[in-house]
This record gives sequence, C-alpha cells and structure tokens, in this order.
Amino acid sequence: MRKIAIYGKGGIGKSTTTSNLSAALSHKGYKVMQIGCDPKADSTKTLMGGKRIPTVLEQLREKGEDLMLEDIVYKGYNDILCVESGGPMPGIGCAGRGIISAFEKLEELNAFEVFQPDIVIYDVLGDVVCGGFAMPIREGYAKEVFIVSSGEMMSLYAANNIAQAIKNYGKRGYARLGGLILNAKNIENEQDIVQKAVDEIGTQIVAYIPRCGDIQKAEEKGGTIFEALENSILKDVYSKLADEILHISQDIAKEEII
Repeated sequence: MRKIAIYGKGGIGKSTTTSNLSAALSHKGYKVMQIGCDPKADSTKTLMGGKRIPTVLEQLREKGEDLMLEDIVYKGYNDILCVESGGPMPGIGCAGRGIISAFEKLEELNAFEVFQPDIVIYDVLGDVVCGGFAMPIREGYAKEVFIVSSGEMMSLYAANNIAQAIKNYGKRGYARLGGLILNAKNIENEQDIVQKAVDEIGTQIVAYIPRCGDIQKAEEKGGTIFEALENSILKDVYSKLADEILHISQDIAKEEII
C-alpha cells in the first residue's frame, strides 16, 4: 500500500489536484482511498457527484461508540473510497485535534485492512504544519509528500515551510518530499519563478498543470475532469501526473530498502 500526502496553501487548488489525481490513478487500475484533512470537508466533493459526505468527527459526535466504517467511508467516482476527517464546531476546539481523532478512529476500525486500498492519498491543508495537520508526515501515515503551489509569493512561502517541516520529520525516518506540483496561475515568468524556488528548497517540479477553464466547468457539473469532461486536455495532464508520482514513490521505496 502506497501512502501519499498532498499539501498546499489553502485556495491553491490542492483538493482539485488531489481528486483528479485519485481519478487518474483509479483509471490505471488502482484501488484508491482519498482522505480529506481540512475542516471545510470538501476534498472529496467532486468524487461524490458534488455532494458533501458526513465527516468522521460529525459521525463520532452523533454515534459515538456505535460508529461503523460504513458511516465514514463512502464509495465515489470509479469506486474511489472517500473519507473526510472534518473539524470541530466553529469557535470550539482545535482543527488539528480533529484530524488526530479521525485518524485514530480509522485505525481502530481497521479501515485499511478492511478495504485494502492500493494507494491512500491524504489531502492536507498546508497553511499550518503543526498538530494534526502534521500527522500524515509526523506519524508515518504517508511515505511521500507532494506540495501543490503556484508562482505566487505566499503560495511558495507556504511550500517552503511545508518542505522544511518534511525535512525535519524526515530525519526521524518519516515521510520524504517527492516534489512540487505547479498549479499555474498564469503570472509572468511563473515557471522560472517556481524553478528557482524548488532549486532553493532542494526538490523538483513533478508536473505543470496549466490554468484551464475546464476545471471550473467540471466542478460546476459536480465531478472531476475524468467524469465531467470527456475531451478535456487536462485528462492527459493528470494522467501524466499520476505516472510521475507512481515513479517517484517507487524510487523512494527502493531507497528505503537499500
């Protein structure tokens, strides 16, 4: 089972990228589970026909010890398994703690053993890399981490912070940084700006996702590019992203064995 975390600043298109990546991997024959780790609980929305699914925390509050896997794991597009950790009620509690509680409940219910996914993808808000938001890289849930960023200053600032956190945890044998996914915003000299940033961070650009109106069209239909727009040029883009991530994860796995 490959375990991958996708991080990025809020609003950068991280969940859109993650959902289309999950769809691309599912079309390659992999059984995929996507776990949303954002209090907004909208990571899997386009995999579920535009519908929001109940979160782990909501179901925990409602059902307590009677909670079962079918209450928190839902089958979405192309049989992708969808989970949303959720967060506390507004103004009450810590969002990071909510992620921790969700992860603990998934483990307690043996979710991975029951569903046996080939690939688990954690979609994680990257504005703050502490507490529960660091769980995927801190506690060994994810083996590889990819950062979604544009060429905008604040996005790259967040990417650098995330990269530093990964390196710190990597010294303890946790997750490794696989690279940066450039989700373009069409700013001037964007690719050059991002290339300079990744050189300074010490990583690579894994894929370039061009800015395209097809994303909005697909989301308006409540789906990913693969489900909503049969002839979109972005299908090939996300398929190549999936291939590149699989290749990098294989390389990381080989290095761990050595």
